[in-house]
Amino acid sequence: MDRDVIIQLGILIFTLAIFFILQTLPKRAFTKLRSRARPNNQTHRHFIQGAHLLARARSTKTKSASFNLAKSAVDEADKALALDPRDPAAHILKAMAETLMGRTTAALKSLDLALSPPAVKMLSEREKGDALVKRAELLIGLNRKRRVDSAIGDLVEAVGLSPDNARAFCLLGHCYEIKELREEARNAFEKALKMEPGLKEAHEGLGRLSS
Repeated sequence: MDRDVIIQLGILIFTLAIFFILQTLPKRAFTKLRSRARPNNQTHRHFIQGAHLLARARSTKTKSASFNLAKSAVDEADKALALDPRDPAAHILKAMAETLMGRTTAALKSLDLALSPPAVKMLSEREKGDALVKRAELLIGLNRKRRVDSAIGDLVEAVGLSPDNARAFCLLGHCYEIKELREEARNAFEKALKMEPGLKEAHEGLGRLSS
């Protein structure tokens, strides 16, 4: 499976997890993310509708239909953000939809907002780590050599927050490989394989380093 698809799927699962939490937790047990980033039912409805639209966009095989559904998801995220500009989940939802539309620069701006104060304070360590991995992946895709140092910074922080994230280590290994830091790349790929022995990209990375 393509690395881009894998990482995007991980971020989608994160969004759907937020949806599940918001739907199932009793009112008294809602976390800070719920109480601060969802100040009213209208904001909540826009976020949920956007998540549904994004899921449909990803499952639609027709390119034009997928683009239009993703655009509608962006519109719903914007409506949620108009009610609460600090909402990190809405910024991340918008970034994923923009990525699907091919708007990498716009998606990076949305992730920057989600990862900046005060929005970032509403994310758990795992959620922040996932967002950092996605931003790193977009940075590399936008301008691999120029942005790789920023991507490494995000990934080092991400693995510190989520040390069991095999794909984050794999992407970090790829970044080190671009920088020709062979030993660091090898260590990152090996850590990825310890957590996920079947990870194809990590095996391929080690193979390139051994040639």
